[in-house]
Amino acid sequence: MLLLETFVFVVQQQVDGGLNEKEISQQISSEDGRQNPPQTDTLRAEASTDRQQYCDLGIPDIHAALRELTATVTEQKEKNRELTATVTELRDEMNKKNEEISNLTLSQVELRKENRDREIAFSAGLMQSGSGYFGPFTTEITLTYRNVFTNIGNAYNPITGIFTAPLKGAYMFRINVTGRRGIHSSASIYKNGEKVVSGHDEQAQDWLNSSNGVVLILEAGDVVYVRLWSGRRLYDSVNNYNTFSGFLLFPLREDDVCRM
Repeated sequence: MLLLETFVFVVQQQVDGGLNEKEISQQISSEDGRQNPPQTDTLRAEASTDRQQYCDLGIPDIHAALRELTATVTEQKEKNRELTATVTELRDEMNKKNEEISNLTLSQVELRKENRDREIAFSAGLMQSGSGYFGPFTTEITLTYRNVFTNIGNAYNPITGIFTAPLKGAYMFRINVTGRRGIHSSASIYKNGEKVVSGHDEQAQDWLNSSNGVVLILEAGDVVYVRLWSGRRLYDSVNNYNTFSGFLLFPLREDDVCRM
């Protein structure tokens, strides 16, 4: 429309004789410049306007966001390290507790075993059944107390009449000696072939009775038994007048000093 008006204006001027050809060209260029301004300036203005609009919208700075994210990751890593250290500490403590429990259990087992090894005691009577006399004999004989009342630890052998010490320790032994009808009744406790103590009684008639006891320090494997004297006689029945008993008082270490 603007060009049409310009064209009409130019024609009119030519008709009137007011404009030459150069002036007509300048007029058209001027009008065209007003109609189509330079595109470069327009694009710069639009770009500037777009940047301003983005800033006005409040879009965050990417570098600031990255810094914040890095700080968060670093903090999380630190927390993870602390958590890992705590877990490791708890695991170590638990392993230590388990080891203590295991050691305690082993100690208890060893203690129970040691206590079982210390459980040594026996007691036996001369006759298993009936009644009757033993002796006299022309030589000493080892008495076999066959009626076993107690034999904890099985250290006493009712077949041989011999007690064998299973470990070093202090042991208590005791015998009871009974006879009747005027024949002397005498028996002795022996340790490894050596006479230690004796029980002896003699009367012209009726019952004879005596007893004795001793504490002995025995090494493992030492033997203790009772022997009837030569020419002596015992009497026994279901009443168990003649008995042989012994038990461990307490164990001794290998380096303990033995005192007899």
